[in-house]
Amino acid sequence: MSFSWLNLALAAAAVAALAAACFLGTTPMSVPRVLAALLGQAPAGDSLVVWHIRLPRAAAAFVVGAALGASGAALQGLLRNPLAEPGVLGVSASASLGATFVLYYGLADAWAYSVPVAAITGASAASALIALVALRTSSVVTLILVGVGLSSFAGATMALLMNLAPNPFSLADMVNWMLGSVANRSADDLALALPFLAVGLAVLFMTRRGLSALTLGEEAAAGVGLNLRRQRLAVVLGTGLATGAAVAIAGTIGFVGIIAPHLVRPRVDHDPARSLLPSALLAGVILELADIGVRLLPTDSELKLGVVAALIGAPAFVWITLQRRAVRD
Repeated sequence: MSFSWLNLALAAAAVAALAAACFLGTTPMSVPRVLAALLGQAPAGDSLVVWHIRLPRAAAAFVVGAALGASGAALQGLLRNPLAEPGVLGVSASASLGATFVLYYGLADAWAYSVPVAAITGASAASALIALVALRTSSVVTLILVGVGLSSFAGATMALLMNLAPNPFSLADMVNWMLGSVANRSADDLALALPFLAVGLAVLFMTRRGLSALTLGEEAAAGVGLNLRRQRLAVVLGTGLATGAAVAIAGTIGFVGIIAPHLVRPRVDHDPARSLLPSALLAGVILELADIGVRLLPTDSELKLGVVAALIGAPAFVWITLQRRAVRD
């Protein structure tokens, strides 16, 4: 399948998943009722369900997946390691720590932008630290270990904040944030984070030529005129903005950023530049389908999207790791 056809197929799958998310849910609605609601010809109750509950939730799941997919593909290209992604390197956990800090002190009620700004600040700080380590060492294992340590530290700090929560309401907000979900997300929630997400994705796509050059090795890439320091900073900035915005919308969602690029890479001749767009589309589709599954599962209380993503993604992560080891052996 050519690169263009791959993108067209994934774009069609994304549209189909978004449409399915509008038609499926805990409240049974027939196809004509949903279509009438989308066209503004349905009763107020149906329009409310479709336009204010299902559609914002579907859009939130897709854009979060797209941000994590593109960020994972860019980090894997920069570090030349298919195991790199915002979650493994501690970027997502640091973004969640920033949001949790705001929730702990109740700043979200005082300023609506406080949660996305805190999440983006946390993600940017973690990305800067990872980039600094990447500048000082050529060992990918060291880099991943630093990321694991950073993720553990952020997790421990969030646990400390939860342990010292001033009241049960703050504790519930922090727990829900850590588990990850797009339930009850509104158009206003999306509007708060989308500018940061759009800028982050734009920066990442601007780095695609540099990512292709890095497949030759850093010395060769510098030899063809690539400014390595500027390239690293741009990827770090784009990843921090996109991941921070994704966490601001949905909380912690792991492993999507590693699975989608891994599935796409063989179909784009392992070119990081060409993997950005299809990785974003595929990750959006995966998270959209996972959220549909969350809504349809007959459980007493709705499962959290971050939990489901981890249950699916963690075994896939182990499989990818073992596959790489088998190839090397």
